[in-house]
Amino acid sequence: MLGHLGFSYVGLIYLLMLFIPNIIWSKKQPVDHVKTNENKILVWFERVGQVGCTGSVIIFSDFNIDVFSAWSWWLISSFLLMILYEICWIRYFTNEHTEENFYRSFYGIPIPLASLPVIAFLLLGIYGKVIWLIAFTLLLGIGHIGIHIQHLKEVK
Repeated sequence: MLGHLGFSYVGLIYLLMLFIPNIIWSKKQPVDHVKTNENKILVWFERVGQVGCTGSVIIFSDFNIDVFSAWSWWLISSFLLMILYEICWIRYFTNEHTEENFYRSFYGIPIPLASLPVIAFLLLGIYGKVIWLIAFTLLLGIGHIGIHIQHLKEVK
C-alpha cells in the first residue's frame, strides 16, 4: 500500500498529458480572464497536492502496466478519464478562448478541466495501491476543484 520505489513510465505519460495542454493554455488564456483572489487555504491544498502527485506518479513503479486482471480496470478507467481531459482541452483550444468555454461542463461533468485529471489520478492511485498518491490527490482535489468552483462562481 505504500508503494515500490522505481521509475513509472505510466506516471510520466500522465504528467505529459497534464502539463502539455497547460503549457499551451498559458499562451492561450481566456481573453476575458480576470485575476481573482484565490482562497489561500485552497491554494495551499492545491500546491501540496500538485507537488505530491507529481513526485508520487514518477517515483513509484506500481503504476506501470502489469499482467491484465480485473484490477486493470482501475488503470483503464483512469486513462479514459485522461483521454476525456485531452478532448476537453481540444474543445477549448478549437473554440473561443473565454472563461465560459474554459469552465463549460462536458456531458454533465462539471468543470472537467479540473475534475477529470483529479479523478484520473485518484483511480491511478487505487490501481497502483499507492496510498501516497491517493492522499496527495485528495489534497489536490480539495484545492484545485475548490479554486475552479470559486472561479466559476465569479464568471457567472
